[in-house]
Amino acid sequence: MCAGGFSGGDGGAVRTSWGSATDRGRVREVNEDALLAYPPVFLVADGMGGHDAGDLASRIAVEEFAQLAGQSSASSDDVHACFARTSSRIRTEFTRGRQGGTTVAGAAVTAHDGGWYWLVFNVGDSRVYRCSEGALEQVSVDHSVVQELLDSGELTPDAARRHPERHVLTRALGTGEPPEPDYWLLPAGADDRLLICTDGLTRELSDTEIADVLASVDDPQEASALLVQHALERGGRDNVSAVVVDVATTVTPEPTHTTLPRTAPDLGPHLWDEMLNGATVPRHAAALQDDPPTPVPPASSPVDAQEDPA
Repeated sequence: MCAGGFSGGDGGAVRTSWGSATDRGRVREVNEDALLAYPPVFLVADGMGGHDAGDLASRIAVEEFAQLAGQSSASSDDVHACFARTSSRIRTEFTRGRQGGTTVAGAAVTAHDGGWYWLVFNVGDSRVYRCSEGALEQVSVDHSVVQELLDSGELTPDAARRHPERHVLTRALGTGEPPEPDYWLLPAGADDRLLICTDGLTRELSDTEIADVLASVDDPQEASALLVQHALERGGRDNVSAVVVDVATTVTPEPTHTTLPRTAPDLGPHLWDEMLNGATVPRHAAALQDDPPTPVPPASSPVDAQEDPA
């Protein structure tokens, strides 16, 4: 478990403790998931496109959002700039016909009207849940064909889990169109617990099973590891990643990182570090860049993204 506190202008603070786990699963040869768990931002990215494409796309997302690591908070402008840089880099680095993209879902600590909030964000079908007062609520909304069928009443939740197009996305980063993330602003409740996960978890476990783990396991690292373990036991048909974050209002004035001796400036803006993205199988070498690439104008025609079928 890791912990960190961030002080506000009035002497108060939001303190977070978190844990994370990721696994390539029992079918995939490569882990195309990546994750970032370092205040003020927590996220998962589910890459699409196979080896040297999906894993690169998700890694780019983590590298760009990692530039926020160590800040006291992150604004919606900060987060949206990370989405824009991620999308531009994917389009720039994927050349000669190579195609790839990634989902991104997460939450950032943000200050608003003198209080502390969670800024939840999402592109694709990775998810953010909040567990509060004993109830589990899905905050994010999937960008998928199946979600559109659910919204229109053409599909039931039970049928959605078995629908042949459940992997087809309507939004993702790197598909040629400008990033269109959705945002939600939630007060940081004293006893809230957030779960941020890829669809490798939610395709294996029901919301009820997820809620049982989050309610019965206090330590966020143990909870995230147990969720991934349960998904593997159910078949692990996809890469699976989970980040569990606990929040509480405190008066701790100084940031603390109980298990991490390095500070954010030591990481560099694009350092690929297992502290940030979690242990993946197989691991990849760090990719360092001194300067971000020049943005590329977005393509004018929309392109739907589809995840690799299992």
